[in-house]
Amino acid sequence: MNFLKLKQKSGKNKQAVTPLRMKIILWVIGVLFLLLIGQLVYLQLVYGSRFEAEVQQTDQRTVSTNVPRGVMYDNRGRVLVGNKASNAITYTKGTSASTAEIYQVANRLSHLISLDNEKPTERQLSDYYLANSKNLKRITAKLPHNQRYNAKGDALDDTTIYNNALNAVAKEHLHYTKREKTAALLYNKIAGAYTLSTIYLKNQGLTDKEIAVVGEHLSELPGVGIGTDWTRSYPNGSSIKSIIGSVSTEKSGLPSEQLNSYLAQGYSRNDRVGTSYLEQEYEPILKGSKAKSKVTMKSNHVQQTKTTYAGKTGASLILTLDAKYQKEVQSSLNSIYASAQAAGAAQYSNGAYAVVMNPNTGAILAVAGINHDTNTNKNTDDALGVINRSFVMGSAVKGATVAGGLMNNIITPTNSVLPDTPIYLPGSPVKKSVYPVGTFSALDAQSALEVSSNIYMMQLALRWVKAEYTPHEYIHMNDNSFDILRRNFAMFGLGQKTGIDLPGEVSGIQGSNYNSDGKLKTGSVLDLAYGNYDAYTPIQMAQYISTIANGGYRMRPYLVQSIGHTNRSGNRTDIYYNTQPKVQMRIPWTTSQLSVIKQGMWRVVHGTNSWGTAHTLKNVKPSISGKTGTAETFYYDPKHPNNKNAPQTINASFVGFAPSSNPKIAFAIVFPGLDPDLEGTYTLQMGKAIVQDYFKLNK
Repeated sequence: MNFLKLKQKSGKNKQAVTPLRMKIILWVIGVLFLLLIGQLVYLQLVYGSRFEAEVQQTDQRTVSTNVPRGVMYDNRGRVLVGNKASNAITYTKGTSASTAEIYQVANRLSHLISLDNEKPTERQLSDYYLANSKNLKRITAKLPHNQRYNAKGDALDDTTIYNNALNAVAKEHLHYTKREKTAALLYNKIAGAYTLSTIYLKNQGLTDKEIAVVGEHLSELPGVGIGTDWTRSYPNGSSIKSIIGSVSTEKSGLPSEQLNSYLAQGYSRNDRVGTSYLEQEYEPILKGSKAKSKVTMKSNHVQQTKTTYAGKTGASLILTLDAKYQKEVQSSLNSIYASAQAAGAAQYSNGAYAVVMNPNTGAILAVAGINHDTNTNKNTDDALGVINRSFVMGSAVKGATVAGGLMNNIITPTNSVLPDTPIYLPGSPVKKSVYPVGTFSALDAQSALEVSSNIYMMQLALRWVKAEYTPHEYIHMNDNSFDILRRNFAMFGLGQKTGIDLPGEVSGIQGSNYNSDGKLKTGSVLDLAYGNYDAYTPIQMAQYISTIANGGYRMRPYLVQSIGHTNRSGNRTDIYYNTQPKVQMRIPWTTSQLSVIKQGMWRVVHGTNSWGTAHTLKNVKPSISGKTGTAETFYYDPKHPNNKNAPQTINASFVGFAPSSNPKIAFAIVFPGLDPDLEGTYTLQMGKAIVQDYFKLNK
């Protein structure tokens, strides 16, 4: 009994202690809360303004902006490619610009400027419309249930709902005022800008009034500024623009295929860079040093932009071209090709090309091209075709064939006579020259060049490749026969890239060595010998004839003569690089062997044989030496590539140099796809113009 009483008493004490502990804990928690509240009140009253100032304090960051690209001059200091400056309205995007803020800036600015030369797309208008939160809420509320929720009743993601809202806006066919269209364009430009990057909102056609009005309201337009933009200009004509190349726009920015490479070099995504040819090849030096600006941020908004480093304009390129001579060559090509078209000779022609170079250095003096669209009959400038288009050139390459025969002792300077007997292959039409069979019983090398004998070159090739040949019955050649001739042509640069300082050069086109039965094309080996098989570029032909003109040095063609800097007044200064002429190969002929070739090319123009091919140029001063060419081809229509009834055409070519005794220029001309019955003398007319215009400008 006593035990029970004791136990009951102990239980009562425990029940009395538990509430006391809880009270202590609650009391401690209450005190801590009071202390925390007191501290917050203290901080708010004593340090509140300081904290607010820290939140609102300014932050300074450095941003980069592009400078004008380097200028390109001709070899006399005339500007070929310059920069045209223009005023611009700019925008630098803050680190946390909201849709509502961008919408507000676009609307305010649309009252101050117009974008008459630009039209917003339907998507841009819809994006602008939905940037208004009220419009977005209204359109979203009107969407069908299945365009806001999935089958389980869960809300769709924001992107899907927004896209559905865009479709709904498009279906409403809303009408937008001119100001709203401008605002839509501005909104999309700003929204698409990268953080802390400066973009151009308007950089063309900006009026003085617009600049003044925007300047007065800059405080109401966070991120907006007034700056200067530039575009490429061509004060001496744009005929060689295809070789100069292009620069990307701010909108297109960095090429996608080279994006990571450019970003690694410090470029911004919207930077303008060279995208082709000289602009691309010399991008690292043309771009210059970016300007540096200190951007003052407040509450993550751009408040002020101050230039700390003006940047340095890109280096200048001094090209080997002469602007006036370039104009003359392109003008002559246009005029002569137009006459060929008027005569009906160029119906199936796809253009015409001419290139002039200094044979002693490799410097390109003029380059011109025409691309003719046979379907639309439209002509466009295509100077670039000189390095990236290949043509079967015909007899113009015979100088290289004769050179190979001499250097391999098939013929000699004192004994170069070969029979002028046509080639009769089993089961094939007779292979002969243009003149009637029997006109000549035999020819030496000089006469063969003068009258452009195909037979001579084939007879030479038969001996060169050690062919076994019985007229009408049998012919056999070793499998390396093509290689023997092509190695010889390659010494002169034919069939391989010349190394010109331009991207995109092609090496030409080689015909196949074997037929469908796997047998060597022996007839094509003979065709190759007189230029009627493989295709070469005009620049290769210019390098080839230059090698003959200068005595045997194959010079690398080049367009950039030197690199320097341009001062603020626009004068070239501080030339720090000059291109040195580069000899790619020395032809291993003797003086007497070279003399045979040069004599033959002189007689092509000045000879007395009635079958001479360029005697109409014999009175041109200074004296011209050269070689004409005619290759049989067929019109190729991309729309009907397998047309077996395609009309036959010819490629007319002419290579030469002047003066004959001490060459200062060498040139190559090709008029592909002419009517065989209306060949005319178009390439000779072009050669005459090239020589006379050069020496008229360079007395």
